[in-house]
Amino acid sequence: MNEYVLNHPLITHKLAILRDVNTGTKEFRELVTEISTILMYEAMWDAKLEETTIQTPLEKMDTGMLNEDKYAIVPILRAGMGMVDGILNVIPNAKIGHIGLYRDEETFEPVEYYYKMPEGIDKREVLVIDPMLATGGSASATISRLKQDGVTRIKLLCIVAAPKGIKTIEEDHPDVKIFCATVDRELNENAYILPGLGDAGDRVYGTK
Repeated sequence: MNEYVLNHPLITHKLAILRDVNTGTKEFRELVTEISTILMYEAMWDAKLEETTIQTPLEKMDTGMLNEDKYAIVPILRAGMGMVDGILNVIPNAKIGHIGLYRDEETFEPVEYYYKMPEGIDKREVLVIDPMLATGGSASATISRLKQDGVTRIKLLCIVAAPKGIKTIEEDHPDVKIFCATVDRELNENAYILPGLGDAGDRVYGTK
């Protein structure tokens, strides 16, 4: 199992506010950023550090530092953009790629309309981000597209996941670790997560 779920009272508290239909756009955005930062810390637990020597105010010391240039963030448009600032709080020098997918309302299958990645994407560890992992179709398609470009180190970060979405990723991409704040009960007939938090993109951008 490559699924890592944050089980923490602070996350539960923030998710409760995030889910509430009365939470406004500004607070919703702020909470998405906060939860994304916490998710990123968890996702970086196995980060490789490079040995270096620094000068403290008192003496030199040998230590390890992260080479942030080895990382790229790929938000799935458009909702994934809401998580970018939270990720950049942790690795501010990471490069950012973009992939645009929309879900066919009849088949629920993802359709790609935009794709642009940083130079040397195949040499980076890539963090795919999307607030909702529902059917898993868009995330799986994104990961497949990245693998076509030679990317071999991929992690998926989401805030709310459904069992079906997790199963899709585990079956299609067993090498990809999934980091999520919570796993909800199920999908409804329109492939929305229940209890969920509604359409994350609309709530981030205030479009409904």
